[in-house]
This record gives sequence, C-alpha cells and structure tokens, in this order.
Amino acid sequence: MMSARVGLSSATRRVAFAPAIGRNQITLRTVIPKRGVQIQSLPSSASEEILNAQRLKRPSSPHFTIYQPQLTWLSSIANRATGGALSVLLYGFSLAYLVAPGTFDSVHIVEFIAGLPDYVKYTGKVILAAPFTFHFWNGLRHLSWDMGKFLSLKGAYRAGYAVLGATALSTVALVLM
Repeated sequence: MMSARVGLSSATRRVAFAPAIGRNQITLRTVIPKRGVQIQSLPSSASEEILNAQRLKRPSSPHFTIYQPQLTWLSSIANRATGGALSVLLYGFSLAYLVAPGTFDSVHIVEFIAGLPDYVKYTGKVILAAPFTFHFWNGLRHLSWDMGKFLSLKGAYRAGYAVLGATALSTVALVLM
C-alpha cells in the first residue's frame, strides 16, 4: 500500500485561514459602490427650528388620555399636591411673619378672622382642613405600605377608600370645632 500525503497548497491555506473580516470587507468593497456624503452646516436658529418641528410631531404623554383613572395614582397625585400646598402655606406664613411680625402675630390674625362672616370662616376651615387631613391619613397609608401592609390590589383600594372616609370625617370634625 502506498501512502500519499494529503495537504493544502499554500494559496488554499492562505484563503482558508485568512480572517473572515478581511475577506468580507474585500468582497463588500467590490460590490457596493462608494457614494459621497455632503455636509451642510446650519446656523443655530435653523437647527433649533428643526428640533422644534420634530418635537411637535412627538406624541404627548399618554397616561391621561389612554389610562382609566385609578384611585392609587389619583391619591398619589393628590398627596403630592396637598403636601406642596401645605408647605407653601407654612413657608409663606413664616416669611410673612419674619417680614412684618406686628401684622402677622396671633392677636391680629384672631381679630381679623373674628370680623369675617360665618360662611367665610367655615369655607376657610374646609380649605385648610381637607388637605391637611388627607395628607395626614394618606401619609399613614404610605407608612403602612412601608411596613408591608395593604400591598395587594384589594388592600391598596381598601386603604385608599379608608383614607377618603377618614379624610371626610376628620375634615367635618375640624370644621365644626
């Protein structure tokens, strides 16, 4: 039996062991023609106009238009709004007292409120008591969530309705004081 040597020629070996990236680039260069790219510089006002035109084509945030209002996200928004409003009221009164302490002391405030009609007093009490009590009770609900309570959907809704009921009762109680 005759033994024969089987091997690759040097040209075949170069093609077989050449990196695939190099082979593909050479093939692509010959197939795809080159095209020139022209760059046009724009003034800053033109680029801003293009950006504004693109922004007008974007859809607005869909959460108010496509989602059904739910107690959980409505109460979250209301909690933030009442917290902000109460903060503005507190800081506004504090700054007013710092600027004019003789005008905003308790004696002058009591005299001013005593001179108002009853319906204005009760309306003012409701305007102050409702956000305060809602923020208080909803804060307790958030603390219960932090402790791992009422985390199911049913529990979140029960706690939400409990907050609304407690807010209504405590608002009435504060107004009638």
